[in-house]
Parts: sequence; C-alpha cells; structure tokens
Amino acid sequence: MTSTTPAAITWRRRRAAAATVWRQFLRDRGGVVGLVVLVLIIGLALLAPVLTDAAGLDPTQATGGRLQPPSGTYLLGTDELGRSVLLQLWWGARISLLVGVLATLVSVGIGTLFGVATAHFGGWVAAVLTRATDFFLVLPSLVLAIALSTVLDRGIFAIVLAIGVTSWPTTARLVRAQTLSVESRPYIERAWALGAGHLHVIGRHVLPAVLPLVFANTTLTVASSIIAESTLSFLGLGDPSAASWGTMLNSAMLSGAVTFGAWWYLLPPGLAIAVIVLAFMVCGRALESVLNPRLRER
Repeated sequence: MTSTTPAAITWRRRRAAAATVWRQFLRDRGGVVGLVVLVLIIGLALLAPVLTDAAGLDPTQATGGRLQPPSGTYLLGTDELGRSVLLQLWWGARISLLVGVLATLVSVGIGTLFGVATAHFGGWVAAVLTRATDFFLVLPSLVLAIALSTVLDRGIFAIVLAIGVTSWPTTARLVRAQTLSVESRPYIERAWALGAGHLHVIGRHVLPAVLPLVFANTTLTVASSIIAESTLSFLGLGDPSAASWGTMLNSAMLSGAVTFGAWWYLLPPGLAIAVIVLAFMVCGRALESVLNPRLRER
C-alpha cells in the first residue's frame, strides 16, 4: 500500500523528477561520453593503491634510467629520477581529483551561502555581501590564489583553500539570481503570510529550488579547480611530496625534458588534464541544459 503522508509524497515526486532528469541527460551524447570518461578515470584513481605499488614513486627505489623512452617495462617511459611516468600519472589523478573536488566544495559552499543571503535578506546585509562579491570578482582569481599559496604553508589543503576562497563569486551571482526568481513566486508569499520564518523559507522552499542548478554548476567548477591546481603546481606552489599532474609538468620543465625531447614526460599529464577538464565540461553543460529552465525552454 502506497503511503500518502506528505513526506512520502514529497520523496515520490523527487524520485520522479530525478528519473526525468536522468532520461533527459541520457539524450545528450556528449554528456554521456563525458560521464563514462569520468567514471573510468575516477575508478582507476580509486583503485591505484590496489593495482599499483606506491613505492615506485619513491626516488630512492627507482630502477629505471634517466628520461628513458617508452618500452615494454615502462610504457610511458621514465622521469629524470628513473621513476615510471605512467605510475606518476596514475597516482597524480588522485591528487588532482581530490584537490579539484575539495576546492569546489569550498567554493560552492561559500558561493551558495553568499548568494542565498544576498537575495533573501536584502537591506544592509545584501549591500555588504554584494560589495564583498564584487571585490572578489574584480580581482584576478588566479593571482589571488597565487598570493594565498605563497603565504600559506605548502600542501594540498593550502591549495584547496587558495582555490576555494577565490573562485566562489560566480556561484554566488548564479545562486542570487535563482533565489530572487524563486522568492518572487506566489507560494513564497503564502509561506510568509502563514508565519514562516527565514530558516523555513530558505530550507524548505529556496534551497530545494536552487540546489539542482548549483549541482550543475558544480561540475563546471570542478573543471576550473583542476586547471587552477595544475597551474599552481606547475608554478611550484603545490605540495612537492605529492604526485599531481601539475607537479609532473613542473618537474618536466625543471629537468629539461623539452631540451632532451622527452615528449613522454610532457604530453601524458597535459593530455590527462585536457581530457578530464573536457569531460567535466561536457557533463556540466549537459546537466545545465537539463536543470536550467531557461536553457531547457530553448
């Protein structure tokens, strides 16, 4: 027997909406291909400790020659310390994805908080938060992230913090616009008339309507965060003890891989960054076209 309680009805509607979104997403071939690529890369990154030996990343245990070209033993050759480039590429996916996801969570969390508060409360609260958002929008986010990375102790979480606290204004503006649209609807006015408070309106009405669009924007933000992490690591501001794709490019530059013609040391991390960023982008665009009412109408 089907339950008719309000909570059960709400969950049935949400499951039906999620199923509809999934069916519409599957119609986008680019989004499906991007999702398959992401699942494959994330799966390989998670299985790295099971399928490979992390000891191969230790320079003291390297057995290959310096900048050795691809061979049967080293499929992608070796670096300047004799370590497998393929092994570094595999483990580097873990760091790049970890930093990208964590920085995105920080960025989206701050942006959602600022966006909802700016649109909901108005008055002096909106004025202060809008000025703060405009301040971060004017400043180049990469330059600010570089400045923060040089001040903070070098490490993964310093990179996460530097990227997260400099890349949230875009999300804040998106959430603010969506919140203003939601709060102009009649059922919000009825909620206020019935005595609803700020927490009830935000938690029960605003956030459920805003979060789908935030989720679509999150996939795009992950791609930007991965590029930012790779850029900071390439500039030598990442964690030198952690293998990431940006760190690999930095090491290749410092070791003279270009001079030696060691393309196997330069191309794999660069292509990996391009592939995963492209996969996140096409998935994000596909989700945005499904979840954004304006794009869906077009």
